[in-house]
Amino acid sequence: MSAMQLAFLSVIFVSATVAALIVLTQVIPSRTRRRLDAMAEEAAYGQSSQQSWIESVIRIAGPLARLSVPKEGWETSPLRVRFMNAGFRGESAVVVYFACKTFLAVGLPTVVFLGLRLSGSNLPTDMMLALLLIVAAFGYYLPNGILERVAFLRRREIFESFPDAADLMLVCVESGLGLDAALNRVTEEIRFNNEALAEELHILNLEMRAGVSREKALRNLALRTSVEEVNTFAAMLVQADRFGTSIGDSLRVFSDELRTRRRMRAEELAAKIPLKLLFPLVFCIFPSLMLVLLGPAFIQIYRVLLPIMAGTQ
Repeated sequence: MSAMQLAFLSVIFVSATVAALIVLTQVIPSRTRRRLDAMAEEAAYGQSSQQSWIESVIRIAGPLARLSVPKEGWETSPLRVRFMNAGFRGESAVVVYFACKTFLAVGLPTVVFLGLRLSGSNLPTDMMLALLLIVAAFGYYLPNGILERVAFLRRREIFESFPDAADLMLVCVESGLGLDAALNRVTEEIRFNNEALAEELHILNLEMRAGVSREKALRNLALRTSVEEVNTFAAMLVQADRFGTSIGDSLRVFSDELRTRRRMRAEELAAKIPLKLLFPLVFCIFPSLMLVLLGPAFIQIYRVLLPIMAGTQ
């Protein structure tokens, strides 16, 4: 077989292989593409179903919320700050919150009253009224506790990831990026680790792009998070911007302080563990251990020793 024939056969083989691959990729979609399309459809369905569910809840809870929502002034009250601390910024959260307060304040006493009547309990009228008032107060203030708990968990989540964000910002600034570009980069990178902190930094970037001064945007960030470290961070950047000091040096000192503070808080929590374990040990584990160890001995004493002593007497 000559060289010309080998070259001709090679060209035919390569052409047929490329054509087959093109046909396969066009006719049969890849597994990755199918999975991505499926995930996109699920996400779109989940968003639409979630949106419809929220709209249904708002439609039902609206009349109940009007009974307890303040007429005016609540937008500037500490309650609004707690909503921001918990990550609730939509109007639907306000409607659901006040609707829950009204529903629990009325529904829980009704359930307790019906339960007592069906069980045949004959409590005096004064005790019944006092019990119903206590249950109504508990139901009315229960959403406050839940909101405070959600805000506390969000603040702790932001605090745990904020030192990493400060270190990343220090690296970005020392590599030559400006503060605004460093904040944008940190927002993109920290989103994979902490969605709450990334959301707050994204709002900070949007405010600065909209024309809000950097000082005002940083103060708003500290107000929305209510985290002491974020407040210190905002004050530090404002001072550095006002007096013209190096942002890189300020961030380096701040990052060291954050790491030290996080380590000290971890050591504090570790030092509290023995005290927290004391009460479960004394009231739960030690009685069970003593029962297991001394129980057979007490049984033998009761069966053998006591009859012998009774016979000798």
